[in-house]
Amino acid sequence: MPSHARRAAPLPPEARRASIISAALPLIRLHGTAVTTAQIAMAAGIAEGTLFRVFPDKDTLISAAIQTAFQPAPTERELAAIDPELGLRPRLIAAVEILRRRVEAIWQLMAILGMTAPPVQTALATRPVPSQDGVMCLLAAMFEPHRGELRCEPAHAARMLRMMTFAGAHPKINEGMPLTSAEVVAVLLDGIRVRHEPDPPEFSDVPDAGAEAAC
Repeated sequence: MPSHARRAAPLPPEARRASIISAALPLIRLHGTAVTTAQIAMAAGIAEGTLFRVFPDKDTLISAAIQTAFQPAPTERELAAIDPELGLRPRLIAAVEILRRRVEAIWQLMAILGMTAPPVQTALATRPVPSQDGVMCLLAAMFEPHRGELRCEPAHAARMLRMMTFAGAHPKINEGMPLTSAEVVAVLLDGIRVRHEPDPPEFSDVPDAGAEAAC
């Protein structure tokens, strides 16, 4: 039997759905809504009819893929896997690399689809999209062992790191000159001004009790 005629290996429904979405996302980032179900089926290694047994139509599949792309769980897993034995600077650089990939992937998807904002949650998602608190708590946890070296609370440092990463990686903000991960971390930890005398602790009064409690 020719290889193209072989039936796809049976998978549980959720696994099959996830496999199709995983195959569809790179194609959607490349072609937008012009992607065809034949292209997606080929990338997923299934017959086109199998695709339509999981999703009723292409629009439903694209909507589900978009919802999946905005879920932070994969980013949270990557952040949690960073070696805790590394020092603060290399851990933060690794974290920024992960966040940059997320920003770039989401921006590429939004640009090709002409989106101006993240999608509103719908019943098309497999589960509600979690809040960003998981990412923030993981970042804050990286700062926590170094609390005594900081002029602000770890949760506030985490917010600044994420905001700087977003600005440095977003093509509409960085004017074609993205900040490297090491630059983002260096500006956050060291600043850019030559110091001849200690700086005042201007971050010392930033209220972070609520953010810390959320973690």
